[in-house]
Amino acid sequence: MVAPSFIRARRSAMFIPGDRQSALRKAETLGSDVVIFDLEDAVAPAAKQDAREAVRAHFAAAPASPVERVIRINGLDTPWGTEDLLAARAAMPDAVLIPKVESADTLLAVVDALEQTDAPDMLRLWAMIETPGGIVNAATIAARGREAGVPLACLVAGTNDLYKATGLAGPGARAHAHPWLMQIVLAARAADIAVLDGVYNDHRDAVGCAAECQEGAQMGFDGKTLIHPGQIGAANAAFSPGPEAVARARRLVAAFAEPQNEGRGVIAFEGAMAERLHLEQAEALLARAARIADPDRQGKEPANADESLSHAHGN
Repeated sequence: MVAPSFIRARRSAMFIPGDRQSALRKAETLGSDVVIFDLEDAVAPAAKQDAREAVRAHFAAAPASPVERVIRINGLDTPWGTEDLLAARAAMPDAVLIPKVESADTLLAVVDALEQTDAPDMLRLWAMIETPGGIVNAATIAARGREAGVPLACLVAGTNDLYKATGLAGPGARAHAHPWLMQIVLAARAADIAVLDGVYNDHRDAVGCAAECQEGAQMGFDGKTLIHPGQIGAANAAFSPGPEAVARARRLVAAFAEPQNEGRGVIAFEGAMAERLHLEQAEALLARAARIADPDRQGKEPANADESLSHAHGN
């Protein structure tokens, strides 16, 4: 069975500041798989209310979109969080991104708030892991959230806040943060949800961005968050299955389907041994490639098998 979290393409997730009207108008035409409408870090405190209203108006004018749409709110412990969450729930995005998640209790509090507003069952939550506490508790956040029925679909690495909180600085900061980033990947994989890499800040450095996208793909991330349209192509390329990988996956699936291999756990394949776990990986890769090749199919199946909001806390 193909793990559902690997099906939907989330190669590129473009942050759009909620208070930039011109950016909002063209956000969903840029070619990214995901658009994250940001009400948090990208918006100054004085502009928070205007950004919220602008995003609300954008969704009212365009209630449907071919891309996955996510709204990042301010934390519920801030002066803007509650109103942001109410606005996001009314806008009906695909997901709400919660910043600076350090424990599953943060997600449960959001679920409680959404249940009180009769939020739609298909509304999912994404969690930013961007503090030392979030890194230390990443696996618990994902596991406890799933056990409690939180519709958690994705973990997002918030590298800028993480570097700030830990004092990492300079061009070698990311290399020192690799163990922390891998903890986020492992937490997501253990919970069978998606996971996105942090942003690359220098939008003028195309070569550096492409290299970091390739590195993120090798580390196991499903995609990368972005701050500039010029970064979308590099992310889409890095996190797309290559033609050779697709061809090999097809051959492996065909080999397991041969009559003499029916029911076998291990088969000989192209000079090596292939187990059924390799078959599952090949099927996941092909499903992902099909979604990328046919964007119209995006979103026609749930991105994961999480329980709905109505089942949170075992209700």
